[in-house]
Amino acid sequence: MRVIDEEGGQLGILTPQEAVRIARERGYDLVEVAPQAQPPVCRIVDFGKYLYEQKKRAHEAKKKQVVIEVKEIKFRPATDEHDYNFKMKHAREILLDGNKVKATVRFRGREITHKELGRQLLDRLTQDLAEQGSPEVFPRLEGMQMMVIFAPKKQAPTSGKSEKASQKPGEKAVNEKPKEKAPEKEKAPEKDKTQE
Repeated sequence: MRVIDEEGGQLGILTPQEAVRIARERGYDLVEVAPQAQPPVCRIVDFGKYLYEQKKRAHEAKKKQVVIEVKEIKFRPATDEHDYNFKMKHAREILLDGNKVKATVRFRGREITHKELGRQLLDRLTQDLAEQGSPEVFPRLEGMQMMVIFAPKKQAPTSGKSEKASQKPGEKAVNEKPKEKAPEKEKAPEKDKTQE
């Protein structure tokens, strides 16, 4: 097995007994870090510290992980214009937050015979949300409801600095208009003090 010491230096290829003996002499443990490699790679480390660092790395990776939720918005085939606009704006906000939207049109009783009304509603919603998201699952009928799932569109990363912050002092921004001078106020004619 290939052995790496506590400072990261290579000790070469040793037998397991030799590697264990060297690790014990130095007061450390022998840990196999890459069993799939040929030959397997072992490292001389403090095992408690090694476990702590692995746990810390896993915690940091979990913290950076982004969780995307699917939030549902429900419609009816005869949804009023105001209700539609309110729910559409809410769906837009959800997509801007980076989450997915599941839009559902629920049919009751004989309303199922007018599936085209639900389809028209979802097509209209698709057009209204075209800038913020695109359909991931296109409108389909499942039992007594028709649904579509929208995924947020990828946004270009911003550098965090505005153009004005990145420009040098004295330079003008690309689209900045020159400042116009304010018209000077006309001065009132001065009274002749000699007449008073």
